[in-house]
Amino acid sequence: MDIKVWMYLVYLTVSIGLTVWVARALTRNGLVFLEEVFADERLARAVNNLLVVGFYLLNLGYVTVAMKHPDPVGSTAQAMEELSLKIGLVLLVLGALHFFNVFALGRYRRGRLRQLATHPPLAPAGRLPAPPAPRGPYPPAAGPQLGSTAAHGAQPGAGPSAPPAR
Repeated sequence: MDIKVWMYLVYLTVSIGLTVWVARALTRNGLVFLEEVFADERLARAVNNLLVVGFYLLNLGYVTVAMKHPDPVGSTAQAMEELSLKIGLVLLVLGALHFFNVFALGRYRRGRLRQLATHPPLAPAGRLPAPPAPRGPYPPAAGPQLGSTAAHGAQPGAGPSAPPAR
């Protein structure tokens, strides 16, 4: 057999083996995480199975598309270099898929926990005091200022029982 055929066989064997191993590890260990995310064991198992099927389809599809090597392979060293590049890309795809799933499910979990929370994470410490009303010989600005008593309809310096200004 040609050295290129051996390279393809080793590539397929290693890539499919890695895909099956990672999928089994993710299925076994991811179920606990999914039960926490969804708070429903039956839903978690269903989502776990769907994620594994999608994982197999995406990764094995990538493995078969990336298998082709257009240039001739002249030596065993060149075959090993090409093989390491192809298997390295498979590992990067596996890692990217894994981190994307964990990121998306983690965001979903945080949102669900936020919706279930009955109180804010921290109690309010108090209110900020309103700034004092400006006093001085100058007339007030054209419009009411934020925090001033003029914004609330009262005149500066007037008490609560003072008649309105004419």
